[in-house]
Amino acid sequence: MSNEMVISIAEQAIKIVLLTSGPLLLIALITGLAVSIFQATTQIQEQTLAFVPKIIAVLVGIIFFGPWMLSHVTSYASDIFENLSRYIG
Repeated sequence: MSNEMVISIAEQAIKIVLLTSGPLLLIALITGLAVSIFQATTQIQEQTLAFVPKIIAVLVGIIFFGPWMLSHVTSYASDIFENLSRYIG
């Protein structure tokens, strides 16, 4: 296994991680920003108010983006397993 192959596999893995986690992180960011603006305008400083909407929004995001995320991760994993003999040998 050459150095270029290892770097390529690591690059693909990082790309898949960023691609699959990106939508959920963006949803959590937007929800957190909306909640913090709401807290600043109403001066409600309840700490659980910041977490509960983010959890709910991320769960809804998983429902919508879950199949797409799962297909990308499984295709990457199947590609790794199919070429395992090439990587080892």
